[in-house]
Amino acid sequence: MKVSIFGVGYVGLVQAVVLADVGNNVLCVDVDAAKVAALNAGEVPIFEPGLEALLQKNLDEKRISFTTDAAAGVDYGEFIFIAVGTPPDEDGSADLTHVLNVADKIGRYMTDSKIILDKSTVPVGTATQVRNAIQAQLTSRNLTLNFTVASNPEFLKEGAAVNDCMRPERIIIGIEDTQTTAIAAIRELYEPFSRNHEKVIFMDVKSAELTKYAANCMLATKISFMNEIASLAELLGADIEMVRKGIGSDSRIGYHFIYPGCGYGGSCFPKDVKALINTAQKSDFPLHILKAVEKVNEAQKLKPYQHLLTAFNGDISGKTIALWGLAFKPNTDDMRDAPSRVLLQALWDQGVTVQAFDPEALKEAQRIFGMHPQLRLMGTKEAALQGADALMICTEWQQFRSPDFELIRQTLTHPIIIDGRNLFDPARMASRGFKYFGIGRGESLKHT
Repeated sequence: MKVSIFGVGYVGLVQAVVLADVGNNVLCVDVDAAKVAALNAGEVPIFEPGLEALLQKNLDEKRISFTTDAAAGVDYGEFIFIAVGTPPDEDGSADLTHVLNVADKIGRYMTDSKIILDKSTVPVGTATQVRNAIQAQLTSRNLTLNFTVASNPEFLKEGAAVNDCMRPERIIIGIEDTQTTAIAAIRELYEPFSRNHEKVIFMDVKSAELTKYAANCMLATKISFMNEIASLAELLGADIEMVRKGIGSDSRIGYHFIYPGCGYGGSCFPKDVKALINTAQKSDFPLHILKAVEKVNEAQKLKPYQHLLTAFNGDISGKTIALWGLAFKPNTDDMRDAPSRVLLQALWDQGVTVQAFDPEALKEAQRIFGMHPQLRLMGTKEAALQGADALMICTEWQQFRSPDFELIRQTLTHPIIIDGRNLFDPARMASRGFKYFGIGRGESLKHT
């Protein structure tokens, strides 16, 4: 099948490469000429395990290509995916400018029937706006063409996006049930991903659009709930890791997304929580739980900072801190809404110098912060320790889980570890001579 994909950001690029890998011919369209040239040369602008090799394979086999020519993109595909960004507006709502710009181009250039699949994360009612924008262009051209607009939200996890796309748990399609021809075509497009059992779930368009937000907001809620219980555990002298194991063993709750830490970040959860709150407000329906989820998460990002103040009796001015982890999660270089960014600013405001290391996000940190006088980007995690007064951990990269603790203790000016991801056991850290501050570990407050 011929597929056009508008937008080669995280979602569009992964979807494009995976669709090409199962045998489709894919043409990707983006306004960024430099990015298009790099992708045609096999260079991936983001870090995602397995993506670059898969792109190169499909470039070599000539099943995927990239262009800035919107007209060519519209003409090429029988399916057209809209996978452009929907950044948050000032009021938290999703900015649909890019989505509607693509819809406008589709209506301006299409000459035959198309199936348009909206892959962008968009509020309820967007499919109607896309349909109207396309129809308005067709009307201005005095054309009558059949086309279908369906909602096809993505559910990819950064760091595991290729596998999630190849082996999805579900494929949500929001489409009117009268569109029988389009439904059959979409089912055929996704058939390679439903070999073991049927993965495609058809529903009405508005339900599909809401499903995406509801899923991310549910996961964000689990994280913030666990972080709030972690704060209570510290006050009560309990160990949140024991609590996590206790409640996770209940199959109704499960172990996913109940790991306490220094807050969630990334391109999805913060944006989608805000967007759903905004959608509800437009219907005069306050989402009290989600507002609390957002509030707890913002406070949680400062938890390591508060533990650092405790460790140094409130005086951290002039200190140098080693920071392991800048990306919002492991296996990505994404720092959008990362807890590290809030933490860095809080430390800088107190006159702290930070020596930071991340396996993949150093270039992104350089792009965001430039030559900040209180930030030193270090080439290794060991280099970040040199001359530092304490160690903070903000991202749970695999290489941080089993470090040389003796080297850490000997290198740091003070044997203090502030662990924002609960990688280590408090008793073991104490036996090695560290003052260890985790999240929700009762031991953390015994140092006060």
